[in-house]
Amino acid sequence: MSIQHIQSILVKICRAGIGIAFCVLLGTVLYQVIGRTFAISSVWTEELTRYALLYVAAFGVGLSLLSGDLVNVDVICEFLPGEWPRRLRLISASITVVLCLALIGPAWKYTAIGARQTSPAMGLRMDFVHASVLLLLLLLLAFAALRVVSMIWDGASGLPDEKEDYS
Repeated sequence: MSIQHIQSILVKICRAGIGIAFCVLLGTVLYQVIGRTFAISSVWTEELTRYALLYVAAFGVGLSLLSGDLVNVDVICEFLPGEWPRRLRLISASITVVLCLALIGPAWKYTAIGARQTSPAMGLRMDFVHASVLLLLLLLLAFAALRVVSMIWDGASGLPDEKEDYS
């Protein structure tokens, strides 16, 4: 299985996850607006909106890294001569991998703690909500690791592929 194939599968999963989370977000906000119009206010809608937004971010972070839309300060780096921009992108992706690996343990603990808590309005177990942080780190780790591997093995530049639209 090639790096591109693995990446393609992850992209499809993330797009589906964003789509589902965004539909939940959209439906909840629409219900909230219609409810307020008819003086039927539901407390749970604000809570579900926040949780859906967390999952939009979790599924979107890897795609943002892949497309180059993730926050990146590369103004100076891209003007450096020769291989320096590529080297700095490789270092940046490697640091991202290390940081994600360092944070997965605490994120797992944070998620596990949520099993003993419930959300105030919906009564939802908070580990389902806290899992969005763990998911975000795992997906960011996967996409950053794929970038590192493709840069080392395939000699890729680490820049987004202009042929693909990952958004």
